[in-house]
Amino acid sequence: MPMLIPVLLFAVGLVFLIKGGDWFVDGATGIARQFRLPELLIGATVVSIGTTLPEVMVSTASALSGHGEIAYGNAIGSIICNTALIAAITIAIRPGRVDAKSLRLPVAFFFTAAAVYAGIAYTTGYFSKMAGIILLALYAAYMLATVWQMKAQPSPAPRAQVQEESNSLLKNIVMLIAGAALIAVGANLLVDNGTLIAQALGVPESVIALTFVALGTSLPELVTAISSLAKGHGALSLGNVIGANVFNLVLVSGVSVTLAPFSVPQSAAIAGYNASLVLDIPVMLLVMALLTIPALATGKLRRTQGLALLAIYAAFCAVQFTL
Repeated sequence: MPMLIPVLLFAVGLVFLIKGGDWFVDGATGIARQFRLPELLIGATVVSIGTTLPEVMVSTASALSGHGEIAYGNAIGSIICNTALIAAITIAIRPGRVDAKSLRLPVAFFFTAAAVYAGIAYTTGYFSKMAGIILLALYAAYMLATVWQMKAQPSPAPRAQVQEESNSLLKNIVMLIAGAALIAVGANLLVDNGTLIAQALGVPESVIALTFVALGTSLPELVTAISSLAKGHGALSLGNVIGANVFNLVLVSGVSVTLAPFSVPQSAAIAGYNASLVLDIPVMLLVMALLTIPALATGKLRRTQGLALLAIYAAFCAVQFTL
């Protein structure tokens, strides 16, 4: 019975995150389209920022309250979840062609940021304020490079559509603000009650972060992916997932580390080594390589890729709870 209230509040936090993410994305996309930005740019920047906002809020709240394990696990766990669950479901249901050229920039930035992130984790094991500033600088560089690349690919909306969207500017702004507020409240509920549940069950906070919290904060990406598929906007869905993964490394980690530096958590060991360094970071790199390298090489996403990624995600979650 004492556990009932934290579980209910955790669930309320998830609902707030999903609905807040949904409103934020709708408002941000509506505003962005009034400026006639192309769909892939909206997916890789505006929508990715919106769907990554829960991770930013959860990780920042965690780091500031002294729970660095949740901030660390949430960023890596969300990348694994976005790639091996959300993108995998999308590919398994509707495989198809992709524009390899448009993927090069976000993929290059992701692996550059991953090299910096892994380098810090494996050499010092401590994410200092300077590390956070470097990650935020990479975020700024990524945004500038994306806008610069997309400027050469204008995609004007039909005049009637622009006029219609122009009439709902106030509605979009209200949705943006309301969505951000719901996300902020939901993130705090998720962190506070996720920590209580972890303590009560004797499960390490990093495991809760890598699985339940990561899945919860990745639900906006899942909602966006499903609605994008249903509306036939494959570019928006894939751009959102890869863009969100870049943001998880450089923006989510950058903000939380800059505000409250922390060490790589060590809640379990594999063959005498920190499980996070042996399992979490390598799996993150593996699933992103499996998603992006074949797509860049062939311009296609195959159903077998999606099924392989789903199998890796299931195995990853199973291993987390046996450590």
